[in-house]
Amino acid sequence: GRAADKLFSLSGLFAVRKPKGPTSAAVLNLLKERLLAEAGVQTNGNKRNQVLKIGHGGTLDSAATGVLVVGIGKGTKMLGTMLAGSKKYTAIGMLGKATDTLDATGKVTEEKPYDQVTKGDLENVLQKFTGDIMQVPPLYSALKKDGERLSTLMKRGEAVEAKPARPVRVYSLSLQQFQPPLFTLDVECGGGFYVRSLVNDIGKELSTCATVQELTRTKQGPFTLEEHALHEDKWTIDEIARSLEHCTALLPGGPSRKKLKTEHPGETSVICE
Repeated sequence: GRAADKLFSLSGLFAVRKPKGPTSAAVLNLLKERLLAEAGVQTNGNKRNQVLKIGHGGTLDSAATGVLVVGIGKGTKMLGTMLAGSKKYTAIGMLGKATDTLDATGKVTEEKPYDQVTKGDLENVLQKFTGDIMQVPPLYSALKKDGERLSTLMKRGEAVEAKPARPVRVYSLSLQQFQPPLFTLDVECGGGFYVRSLVNDIGKELSTCATVQELTRTKQGPFTLEEHALHEDKWTIDEIARSLEHCTALLPGGPSRKKLKTEHPGETSVICE
């Protein structure tokens, strides 16, 4: 039908607003199911289901919200640029507690006093985490060992060694609010950066500990949360078609770009077919 033809003709990049709770892959699967259902395409045993290429350009933690860039059709080949590009986050951290996941979903592993920490202390420490720095990725992450995610191995109770520190880039880092034990950061960083590790490292630098309570990706590449990310009620063929048309202007060269695979080492774009 017309809706199915329109769906399978969609191609390019757009952004959705990831809600708190589901994984990025689960959000992608839900989006795909909705589009196929709207187009009247049967998903069981239908070869056409396999033709719909859709993927995302960089995992957001389950507990995180915000911009999730999605590639559809030939746009899936452009997702690598999203992994390597600039991203912006707003993070709320909590002083005095550390968890195994480095965020509020994990088990508390340590508690330390934080009364001695002042706003000035926190602002001074942030300077140490700006520019080109070395960072150890979290054990609970999408990075893989022998083909399996570290987070999956950890949940199974298997011993997992921390990945070695790797170079990452922080373009800007600022303190927006400080109401002990909570503090709010705005971060702009490059590919492969973990805000959870940043907050954990800040806690250590302040001679206490800290963990992420809330995390929102406000921008990825040229896609912003306020202007481009589609709410769940707009995950429709027509809305996505409009968004693709709007977002084409954001991308240098558009969908016809040829060599686009510039992923950060250790990360891959996720493509579900």
